[in-house]
Amino acid sequence: GIIANTPKRLRDLIREIRAAKTAAEERAVVNRECAQIRDSFREEDNAYRCRNVAKLLYIHMLGYPAHFGQMECLKLVASPKFSDKRIGYLGAMLLLDERAEVHLLVTNSVKNDMNHSTQYIASLALSTLGSICSPEMSRDLAGEVQALIKSNNAYLRKKAALCALRIIQKIPDIMEMYIPCARSLLNEKNHGVLLTAVCLISQMCQLSPETLNHFRRLVPNLVRILKNLIMSGFSQDHDVNGVSDPFLQVKILQLLRILGHQDSAASEQMNDILAQVATNTETSKNVGHSILYEIVLTIMGIESESGLRVLAVNILGRFLLNTDKNIRYVALSTLQRVVQADYNAVQRHRTTIVDCLRDTDASIKRRAMELCFSLINGQNIRGMAKEMLSFLTDCGSEFKADCCSNLAIAAERYAPNKRWHVDTLLKLLAAAGNHARDDVVVAAVQLISEQSAYQAYAVHQLFYYASQDFSQQPMVLLACWCIGEYGGGLFSDCCADGLETYSAKSPEEVLGLLEQALLSSQSRQSTKHVAVTAVMKLSTRLPHQEQQLLDSIRHLAAYHCTSSQLELQQRSVEFSAIFRHHENIRAALLEPMPVMESRAESGRNLPAGSGAAAVASGDSAEVGDEEAAAAAAAAVAATFESLINFDDSSTGGVPNATTGLPNAATNSSSMLSTNNSNSVAGPLIDVFGDLGVSEPAPVSDASALPALPPIASAGIAGLQLSLVGSRQQSNNVDLIIRAVNLGDTNMTNFLLQAAVPKSLQLSMMPASGDCLPPAGGSVTQKAVVTNPNGAQLKLRIRVSCSSNGGQLSDVIDVSNFPSVYWQ
Repeated sequence: GIIANTPKRLRDLIREIRAAKTAAEERAVVNRECAQIRDSFREEDNAYRCRNVAKLLYIHMLGYPAHFGQMECLKLVASPKFSDKRIGYLGAMLLLDERAEVHLLVTNSVKNDMNHSTQYIASLALSTLGSICSPEMSRDLAGEVQALIKSNNAYLRKKAALCALRIIQKIPDIMEMYIPCARSLLNEKNHGVLLTAVCLISQMCQLSPETLNHFRRLVPNLVRILKNLIMSGFSQDHDVNGVSDPFLQVKILQLLRILGHQDSAASEQMNDILAQVATNTETSKNVGHSILYEIVLTIMGIESESGLRVLAVNILGRFLLNTDKNIRYVALSTLQRVVQADYNAVQRHRTTIVDCLRDTDASIKRRAMELCFSLINGQNIRGMAKEMLSFLTDCGSEFKADCCSNLAIAAERYAPNKRWHVDTLLKLLAAAGNHARDDVVVAAVQLISEQSAYQAYAVHQLFYYASQDFSQQPMVLLACWCIGEYGGGLFSDCCADGLETYSAKSPEEVLGLLEQALLSSQSRQSTKHVAVTAVMKLSTRLPHQEQQLLDSIRHLAAYHCTSSQLELQQRSVEFSAIFRHHENIRAALLEPMPVMESRAESGRNLPAGSGAAAVASGDSAEVGDEEAAAAAAAAVAATFESLINFDDSSTGGVPNATTGLPNAATNSSSMLSTNNSNSVAGPLIDVFGDLGVSEPAPVSDASALPALPPIASAGIAGLQLSLVGSRQQSNNVDLIIRAVNLGDTNMTNFLLQAAVPKSLQLSMMPASGDCLPPAGGSVTQKAVVTNPNGAQLKLRIRVSCSSNGGQLSDVIDVSNFPSVYWQ
């Protein structure tokens, strides 16, 4: 009978659970064993309580409920046997919840065991308190912990210091009682006690500025401890690959970094020892690298002298030459963080950093690319641009978009002359291909429109690039735009700066390229929009107004009059109407656009492309606040929308009679309106009936609200969001959120979620689909915001999709709603 009631051992239970072939079989084994454990717990004199609790903890680790063993854990804690207490305290750490009565019972047991004569039992109580202490337990037992920190037993002092660290994390306001004893622990010889004391002091300094100022007086003590560590001889207990107690060294360096931050007096006391550690540390093993890494962070984090900063950057430079990829990655990441602190010192390692662009590891390539852009300045722009163009040509598709956008920003900021700037942007677009973002095309349009001396040269170059590779749609789009504005330069020879000579092109060749842009299946909708406008404008730039050429132009302009794409149809219909009814004013209507406003003048000198990193320099980097950056990105996106109408399903824009491009104000106000009564192509032709009126007719829907500028997603390349609203009731705003895929890859499993502050209420309607085809595919979703208190409208949008076999996501905050949305 005794043998029959003996519960199975823990290892037998583990073997039986592991032998289960299905989840159901495993659950059956666990349920059967839990039933037996419950029956055993009901016995008053249970000799196998320790064994049963141990099995119950294993069952808990597997994810099965085991809360019914809480009281048995407390019974084991109250047992005089160490083996019972050990399992009992382990069970208390894993199974106890926040119920007050259970915590009261365990508090009494912990308090008794902390004063136990056996150090291992007292250690169990301290470890348990540090793991499960609630604020109430911490206040009740803080005094006992303080007493144990002053104990004569080094083992208990170490455990008590760690327990005190957890207590002050729970209750920072009782920190003062531990300051004197923590200070005294720095005089210890035991390395374990020193390590825990440094951790405790670091936590105090992070929680309280007053405590930080107090412990700055102990910098000489920490310097002395660190000096003893590096100068002491071999110690078998503390040596790790030739380095004396690297764990203690790292913790001391981290504390020195906290104490020396923005304090020149404390930093001055550390300079010598930091230099000694940096020069005396063994660098053949990873343990030495870890200390040198902390040395670099400490030097750059305090008010150190310039020579020491150069030493720190040189250490990172040696890391770049290491064969270990992890060490090179750490070096590149750290250099990116410290480049602003000592720009010239990092510049000395530019050649090594550029060499990392050729590494086979993608993460190292990305870090090297980001660091290279931080190192570009007016002196090295030519060489660095050449290196980055070479990298852009050979790198994978995941790097091309960011590299292209960042190099365009660097070229705009540091270009030595305008000819070089034009050439670089065109080479960028050629190398990046379809990965080039909208902001690079905008920058090229801006530059070419400003530089009249290079417009003929640029249009010749673009004609060549587009003719060589028509698949590169950003380049073709820019070529079409420039042919429409400056196509007259193609019909004569061109010699730019007296260097190259470009022969004149025939009108048939130029029309052939535009015809290919209009009819090719490779062309995006946005390219066709610009191409049909270019065809129309080219009709006024021909050297000879031959009837045959004009007939060809009429045919191309009218080709898409029956297109299912409304914007393209509208342009074709209206341009055909100009030929039929307003031939006498066609030249005046299609004059070249005026010079665009400089982006620098309008405050848009920050990157607008998603994921574009700001280019930093040592002495001339301009850093704006978050609002300025957001406004800059939105303004650039709006400029591009008004220039070339990348939003291919815009239905409310009326073509401007002068440029043939959508009127920006009308386009933005009705871009996503569900009421298309003002978008029908037929009635809009009457705009040209009264030549004195060039503005489009006002929108008749009085409830429409001004639309926000398009927003480019930083986490999903090629995704653009647009928002437009209307108000049907005083407290309700209807928002139409539209996502457009401007990239060249298919996006599937598209999901759009939104959230508003607590003062607002949000209802989301089902989306129109979950797939965004490339080159203009879109999904719309309606949201209704209820705003009873008239609070400012803010929206957080989360988008996710699958693309190229990977899952992409991004979170976008929209806070630039005009006041009419909530007033």
